[in-house]
Amino acid sequence: MNNNLDFYIRRVHSISGLVPIGFFLLEHIFSISTVLAGGGAFDATVAKLAAIPHEIMLPLEIIAIAIPFLFHALYGLYITFNAKNNPGSYGYTRNWQFYLQRMTALYLAVFLIWHVGYLRIMVKGSGLPINYEFMHAYLSNPIVLVLYCIGIVAAIFHFTNGLFTMAITWGITVGPRSQAVVNKMAWGLCVVLAIVGVMATIRFAA
Repeated sequence: MNNNLDFYIRRVHSISGLVPIGFFLLEHIFSISTVLAGGGAFDATVAKLAAIPHEIMLPLEIIAIAIPFLFHALYGLYITFNAKNNPGSYGYTRNWQFYLQRMTALYLAVFLIWHVGYLRIMVKGSGLPINYEFMHAYLSNPIVLVLYCIGIVAAIFHFTNGLFTMAITWGITVGPRSQAVVNKMAWGLCVVLAIVGVMATIRFAA
């Protein structure tokens, strides 16, 4: 690929991970976290989202979520299969982060096809309500629960580590000290969001 073209595509890929995909992830975590206040609180959150007219929601999902996600995912997989991962050779933390960024991309590619294909297309598309009762039955399967917990942690790590690498890519952090600070902040955000996401997922199965 032409170096100049690759330069710009990588930056579009980087920013698309934050806007709108990152915002959607944060909204998703907030929505499922309402279950920690009880099934009724989650159903109320779902009802608010369902109240958005279909004529608005469908174009929004396609333009603001599906298209950016497909671009980010496809180009991300291209980067993954062309990356030289070497955590075993060097063992530095950032090399492991580089490696895990690629591995979570692969897991998420499969996980999101399953997640979106089943819940958004098959279940919601058929007119069945996605409420606490449905999610409780769905996530009571221990295999599904574990795979979802892994998927949530993978998505959160991929997002927060992506924030760190985006800060470097866009020249926001240029020195080792600023990069170290942003990296620690990203890890802190990752831990907080992962705890909330996993607790909420387990709460559905309780």
